[in-house]
Amino acid sequence: MAKRIRGVRLTREERLEVRLLISRGGSFEEAAAAARCSKKTIQRLLSSVGGMPARGTNRVKLRLSLVEREEISLGLGGDESYRAIARRLNRAPSTISREVNGNGGRRRYRAVRADETAYRKAERPKLAKLRRSRRLRARVELMLNKLWSPQQISARLRFENPDDPELRVSHETI
Repeated sequence: MAKRIRGVRLTREERLEVRLLISRGGSFEEAAAAARCSKKTIQRLLSSVGGMPARGTNRVKLRLSLVEREEISLGLGGDESYRAIARRLNRAPSTISREVNGNGGRRRYRAVRADETAYRKAERPKLAKLRRSRRLRARVELMLNKLWSPQQISARLRFENPDDPELRVSHETI
């Protein structure tokens, strides 16, 4: 696999893929190889998001993907009907109609802008606990670097800090 050019940033899709790979039990080395970047880049990425996949970023099959939005854009450029585009994407015509009309209409629809808008609307309104508390994040990162499991970290923090709810976190959050 070709090496990534130094200084090139990971795309949002690559960052999501890395976090999903790690959350499914993949190693930092596997994630670095998949993203064609260094292990340090993976560590920085996970550190920047609190060490866990951000909520609301896993694409659900019911939601349109960027690829599908590009197909919609191409169909509109080719003057296809909503029904024809829907048939090609195996989606309901009403889904295509809502997507196009909610993002500028037939003439002004742009796939990337529509995808960014959908992503922004799906974001969690409140910061995740590991993003809100530097103390907690630092403790969790330290234990993760020592290769502790999320269950071990959660139990240890609860044991060491029985009276401090700020320093408690569930293993699912880690």
